[in-house]
Amino acid sequence: MFSVPIFSSKRLGIDLGTSNCLVWSSGEGVVISEPSVVAIDSVSGRVVAVGTQAHEMLGRTGMDLVAQRPLKDGVVADYLVCEAMLKNFLDRVLKYSRFARPEVMVCVPYGVTQVERRAVLEATLSAGAKTAYLIEAPLAAAIGAKLPIDAPYGSMIVDIGGGQIGAAVVSLGGIVAAGSSRYGGDKFNEAIITYVRKIHNIVIGERMAEDVKIKLGSAIISNPKKTVEVKGRDAISGMPKTIIVDSSEVTESISLVLGAIIATIKQVLEQTPPELSSDIIDRGIVLTGGSSYLRNIDRYISSQIGVSAHVCEDPMQSVVYGTGMALENIDNWRRIVQRR
Repeated sequence: MFSVPIFSSKRLGIDLGTSNCLVWSSGEGVVISEPSVVAIDSVSGRVVAVGTQAHEMLGRTGMDLVAQRPLKDGVVADYLVCEAMLKNFLDRVLKYSRFARPEVMVCVPYGVTQVERRAVLEATLSAGAKTAYLIEAPLAAAIGAKLPIDAPYGSMIVDIGGGQIGAAVVSLGGIVAAGSSRYGGDKFNEAIITYVRKIHNIVIGERMAEDVKIKLGSAIISNPKKTVEVKGRDAISGMPKTIIVDSSEVTESISLVLGAIIATIKQVLEQTPPELSSDIIDRGIVLTGGSSYLRNIDRYISSQIGVSAHVCEDPMQSVVYGTGMALENIDNWRRIVQRR
């Protein structure tokens, strides 16, 4: 006689980012960290690839194949594509126990509308979740960065993602002041694309701009200058062309985006009660998110704000770890999460 296996409900935390999607699984940690890209057959509507494989197709697909990002500026831009991506990731995590529907907590940017929140919840449930929770990104980032958010003093977290920046002052387990703007790593890429076309008359793609940002990007001009080959299409002749771009040009190109990030941080500090402001002066600002890997961004923020800033230990995964920790201790955080 065969025994029937008993499948316990898994708990999954998801950082549903504009650029990357990370999935945390209880007892395992981060099990998926891949680009938020889906490749779809435009004729049949069939999903061809998701994640890393789909990202390789960006800008390289034919007429009948479309590689796209289901999220834009931190929110769901295409509901069906987002659902397909979530379902693919859930299938890969759950494998043979797919019918054991999981509890899922998804991180969303601060300030998204109720309509946008419902879109994420519905997409998560449609993808196969038994129960879906939402937590705001700054709070998840603070938990993941191991800030003492339950303490009666203020801590400031700045989460710089691909589609948005979210800044918040947290104290006694909640958000006291917060703000967000749609400036993040993708805006850095767009700024580099615009600059190269304007100054060098070269049209480059998103992947080339990302490569330039990773190799040369810095918030502060540093010496000695570094250079990199940039390949693209001549805007006038239409022919392939290669130019040399140096690090000072990249810093100049992203200066307006950096200014918008500073404006968001200042806006939150202006809303912060004086008692908590003094705590932030003592404790500094903690940076998380993939775009906090930009060289010297902590030094730049410190010089502009007048408060010390430092990047947390694991900025890329702090949000998804915070999401997972909140789900593991859901009874403690039930008052600040949304459930469906």
